[in-house]
Amino acid sequence: MRNLQAFFRITAFMLILICIPTRSEALPLTPFHILIDVGHGGVDSGTSFGDLYEKDINLQIAKRLYQQLTAAGYTVALNRHKDVALSDENRWLDNRSRHIRDLAQRKNLAKEIGPQMMLSLHVNWSPSPRRRGAIILHQNTEESYLLAGLLQNSLNKLTGSKEKPVKGKTYYMLRHNYCPSVIVEMGFISNAQDREMLTNPKAQEKIAQAITEAVSEYVKLSQNLKTEASVQESWWRKLMSSLLDKL
Repeated sequence: MRNLQAFFRITAFMLILICIPTRSEALPLTPFHILIDVGHGGVDSGTSFGDLYEKDINLQIAKRLYQQLTAAGYTVALNRHKDVALSDENRWLDNRSRHIRDLAQRKNLAKEIGPQMMLSLHVNWSPSPRRRGAIILHQNTEESYLLAGLLQNSLNKLTGSKEKPVKGKTYYMLRHNYCPSVIVEMGFISNAQDREMLTNPKAQEKIAQAITEAVSEYVKLSQNLKTEASVQESWWRKLMSSLLDKL
């Protein structure tokens, strides 16, 4: 009888070990760590300057960002990899507005994929040709604000700007709680310096690198914050200790 009880205790102990999540240097394990939302596409060109279109710049930098994040060890998804309008693939909302269908497709695709982070890439425009620099829009959450701050700081260093993150409370893509999300306005197409940076392949690599570095810093900080906030001895450690004492 004592041997049978010991057997069940050992079995329970092994099951607990199997169920305990292992720590990761990257984001928590999910099918996708990061979703890159590539702004606009197809009939929706976004903002423009002459024959330069935002949709093309977004896609070019998104592909470079995808490569860099993947090389850094993250599992990444692009919601478009060519010049298509996501409104044409809408499966969630029957609406006469193509724009609303596009946003619904992007937002609900994020919910279905279940990433740990979403980066929405865009290009800005201003009536003043002197306005330049990246601007990060964030959700009304601590996680999104932290991510936005790190991205803003990293891109400010690249562009020599002093912009601050902005709460994007009116933006459809930020009105959800699926995961920490930000809109990355990578620069102003209306500004000559930004325009050169946004369209030059080497400069595009630098933009992708600045975003990748900020993402990695966010992962480290968020993991440290979780560790500091956790209790010294969690319930499963107590349970294991109890089982070991009885063996």
